[in-house]
Amino acid sequence: MNKLLDRFLKYVAFDTQSSDRTGEHPSTAKQFALAQYLVEELKSLGVEDVILTSKCYIYAKLPASPGCEHIPPLGFIAHLDTSDAASSRNVKPQIIPDWNGEPIALGSSGIELHPLEQLQGHTLITTDGTTLLGADDKAGIAVIMTAVEQLLQQSPQQHGPLRIAFTPDEEIGEGTAFFDADYFDADYAYTVDSTEVELVESENFNAARADISIRGVATHPGYAFGVMRNALTMAMEFNAMLPADEVPEKTRDRQGFYHLINLTGTASAANMSYLVRDHDRQRFEERKNFLQQLVEQLNRQYSSNTFSINIKDQYFNMAEVINCYPFLLEKARAAIRAQGLTPANPPIRGGTDGAQLARKGLPCPNLSYGAYNPHSELEYADLENMQKACRILLHIIDSFITEPPHRRR
Repeated sequence: MNKLLDRFLKYVAFDTQSSDRTGEHPSTAKQFALAQYLVEELKSLGVEDVILTSKCYIYAKLPASPGCEHIPPLGFIAHLDTSDAASSRNVKPQIIPDWNGEPIALGSSGIELHPLEQLQGHTLITTDGTTLLGADDKAGIAVIMTAVEQLLQQSPQQHGPLRIAFTPDEEIGEGTAFFDADYFDADYAYTVDSTEVELVESENFNAARADISIRGVATHPGYAFGVMRNALTMAMEFNAMLPADEVPEKTRDRQGFYHLINLTGTASAANMSYLVRDHDRQRFEERKNFLQQLVEQLNRQYSSNTFSINIKDQYFNMAEVINCYPFLLEKARAAIRAQGLTPANPPIRGGTDGAQLARKGLPCPNLSYGAYNPHSELEYADLENMQKACRILLHIIDSFITEPPHRRR
């Protein structure tokens, strides 16, 4: 079997779904199973400097080949966990060689997949319709691991110092919470955590989460006049005060939104949570302020402390950092063009570990892993594009030798 495909299929067999409800780091202990497997695999490939931390971070360091010690250390990063948008337990991949362009039945689920037309003739890996595939980001891990293997098999080896990291909990916005940038010791890095192989991404949402609590007054509904204050009804009132068109399903490109992700409660107490997103930093701050103002307005209407809000920033737009290092994007674009593709640089309507790392001082654009429809039972990977993603990484590594950037650290 193709080594890249075999590697990917082994990785998706691990259930690594993260959870934003445990309060633990990592959020789920099962992420360690894949992490431990990867540590052993890296060592079997000949990578001697590999560690797995108590927080489930893998760091691997490859020393420069002789004569390349002056090259700035370059890192590649992917994440171990998968989204909780669909199950990642007992994944049953379907392999479709030489896809003929017809809809693909996903097992016996009754769901049909309609892949992109331009992928005809490619080998596709799909789900059986009952789980996600886990290509986000196990395809990214497989691409990095295969690039490392191919690099170490070259004779003679030609590469500068390389750093590899695999992180937990990216899907819940905590992938870099315990990332040790000093130990990682890279001047520059790329995350491998996007879809179409021609993408190089350097701009993402500013992101926050807003948790709102509502205190109501419950009583017998037959005698509620002038007494009851229904917390659920007040929650709906709050939601109705937000712009109706500024939600994910009605926005695109650089348009921001408020996304209600949770509403629970009773007449006496309710809780609701929103994701707040905008590419523009000023508008992002205005969105958070608007939520605060609504809370204050409703507290004046009902009584103080009826509504309370906690807003927590999650990540910021990495463009403010990446734009200072344009050569990182040029190297990625050149690598993509070398695969016969036209590079694309759309804004990310989400975030990556790279967004947080960039804000912490590590310039870190985002590259593709060659798969589609993440966070869904319709997720599928394209083997040929995964292979191209691997060659893109190798091209970038080589470009650091032929045109080394300045040392940053």
